[in-house]
Amino acid sequence: MGLTLLFSLVVFFCFSGVSSSSQYLTSMFTLGDSYIDTGNAPVMFAPVMPVWIDNPPYGQTFFGHPSGRFSDGRVIIDFVAEEFGLPFLPAFLAKSSNVSQGVNFAVGGPTAIEVGFFERNNLVPFKLVNNSLDVQLGWFEEIKPSVCNGTEGYKDCFSKALFFVGELGVNDYNFIWMSGKTEDEVKTYVPKVVETITTAVERLINQGAVYIVVPGNPPTGCSPAILTFRMNPNKTNYDHIGCLRDVNRVARYHNMMLRAAVSSLRGKYPHARIIFADFYEPVIQVLQNPSVFGFNNDVLKACCGSGGGAYNWDPNAICAMAGVTACENPATYVSWDGVHYTEAMNRFIAKGWLNGPYAQPPIKSAVRL
Repeated sequence: MGLTLLFSLVVFFCFSGVSSSSQYLTSMFTLGDSYIDTGNAPVMFAPVMPVWIDNPPYGQTFFGHPSGRFSDGRVIIDFVAEEFGLPFLPAFLAKSSNVSQGVNFAVGGPTAIEVGFFERNNLVPFKLVNNSLDVQLGWFEEIKPSVCNGTEGYKDCFSKALFFVGELGVNDYNFIWMSGKTEDEVKTYVPKVVETITTAVERLINQGAVYIVVPGNPPTGCSPAILTFRMNPNKTNYDHIGCLRDVNRVARYHNMMLRAAVSSLRGKYPHARIIFADFYEPVIQVLQNPSVFGFNNDVLKACCGSGGGAYNWDPNAICAMAGVTACENPATYVSWDGVHYTEAMNRFIAKGWLNGPYAQPPIKSAVRL
């Protein structure tokens, strides 16, 4: 399958001017996967494998050129940064000299659980790149002196910073699905994934984080890539949209457990503002009613891909490979490259997290308090 499928990643936002909340936050730090990566993946993977996102048409909608993002334009955290008057976050591995207003540690293809777990338990037939959540937390701790000017008061340094921990878990479950596990077997790994994310949130709180967004999983069973790989003649395996029921049930189970874990963290750390960001429902809403939200009816088809059919996705001819072209208007598509979302979809998700109803509490109201 290759690592392309596993570069499943996200955060978000739509620019709406400078507000009281934008004047309050001073920085943003993000951990996660390819849904919100702003350039770490090309740096990490280029020495060992082809990195197609460095080629057009990636980035065409907003930047006019590839930007290191797995999208035609901005990703979720770009919209969040714009909303709060912050610059687009530099990728940690790009070694930017200016990190005072934040850094992005998210990278394509990471797991929440440390990679050795998958190798020791024979869940993968190859050695994984070490970019798990724990590694990203290590990067954050490495850069703290630069962000805080070498002072010891790290807790005060991060009291007005917005943190994202996720989305994470999609790649963990993808590896486990690909190892041949059943739905019930995949679900047994969910508590470990959720515990790993929860521990990371606590680790950040203990270092001064106050405002933390914890996104759940999107409906991966609606991904053109997953739908292609797990194509099945049994129609009962698909829901009314055409998504895979078993994959989405695992995503919902993860989200249920993660939401409960966030609730427990709020009780344990009452001074912190911990936000659960629903990644599942906004995508489902668009897939069920595309025309209402300005999208076309080919909701399960990749904009940039090949092969035609219901999904327009071929693992041997993915977006940015020679001869593979993008659709004429990405703004009307949900999926950009069969795994990741278009800028238009990222904007929609960002609005829902910032203003509600897809975040509890909405980010802007949480930051104002």
